[in-house]
Amino acid sequence: MTGRILWADGTPTPGSGTGATAEVPAFILVHGIGVSHRYLRRLHHELARGAHVYSLDLPGFAGTPKPGRQLSVEDYGAFIAQALKVSGIRTYVLVGHSMGVQFAIEAALYAPAQMQKLVLMGPVVDPRHRSVQRQGLALFVDFLLRESPSSNWIVLTDYFRCGPRWYFTELPVMMAYPTEKRLPGIDVPVLVLRGSHDPVAGPDWSLRLSRAASQGTFVEISRTGHVAQHLRPAAVADAIRSFTTAPSALP
Repeated sequence: MTGRILWADGTPTPGSGTGATAEVPAFILVHGIGVSHRYLRRLHHELARGAHVYSLDLPGFAGTPKPGRQLSVEDYGAFIAQALKVSGIRTYVLVGHSMGVQFAIEAALYAPAQMQKLVLMGPVVDPRHRSVQRQGLALFVDFLLRESPSSNWIVLTDYFRCGPRWYFTELPVMMAYPTEKRLPGIDVPVLVLRGSHDPVAGPDWSLRLSRAASQGTFVEISRTGHVAQHLRPAAVADAIRSFTTAPSALP
C-alpha cells in the first residue's frame, strides 16, 4: 500500500531524527473517506505555528494507488501506525476527521505506546444515519447549507481524484465500523469536536462518544458544519491546543 506524508516549513523531514519527543508530540492529521490532506490544510498551518504537524494522504485516496482489495478500518489504522514508525515519528497526537476518526482510533489501538492524546472531529457514523441513504442526505444538507464554496470545491475535486470505485468500495466499511464500541479501548485523553451546525455528527452522538472514552472531552465550534477545520481553522486549532496542553488525569 502507498500513501503520502506532508509537512510544512518548520516541521522536520520524516526520518531526520529531529522530530517529536514525549514532551512535545507531533500532530498527525488524518482525512476521511474520499478526500485528502487538502481540506485539513488550513488547520495544518494553524497548528504548525507552535508544533510539528504532519498530514497524511492514505492509500486509495488523493490520487494514491488503489489497493488490490477492500481495506478495513483496522488495515488503515495499522498502515498509519507503521508508516509513522518507519518515518521516525514516534510520539504523536492523532487528529482524525469524519471517517478519519475511525482510522485514528484503530491506529491508537494498534500502537498505544506512541499515542499521547486523540482528537476526533465530526465523528461518524451517527446512529441517526446508519443507512447509506441517511448518511448521504446528511452530507448533502451539509454541502448545500453549511459549507463554504471553497470547502465544497476541495471536497468535490478530491472525490473526483478518489473515483467512485474506491469510494464505494470503502463506504460499507465506514458504515459498519462500531466507533462507539472501539473507542472505550483507548486509554489516553480523547477530545470529541464538532461544528455546532454539523448535520453529520450530531450533538447527542458526539457527546455520547466523549463519555464513552475513559478520559473524554466534548467541544463545539460555533457557526460551522461538518468541515469545521476549514471554515474556522483558528478556533479548531485553539480548541485542540487547549486540550493537548491540559494535564492528563492520573490513572
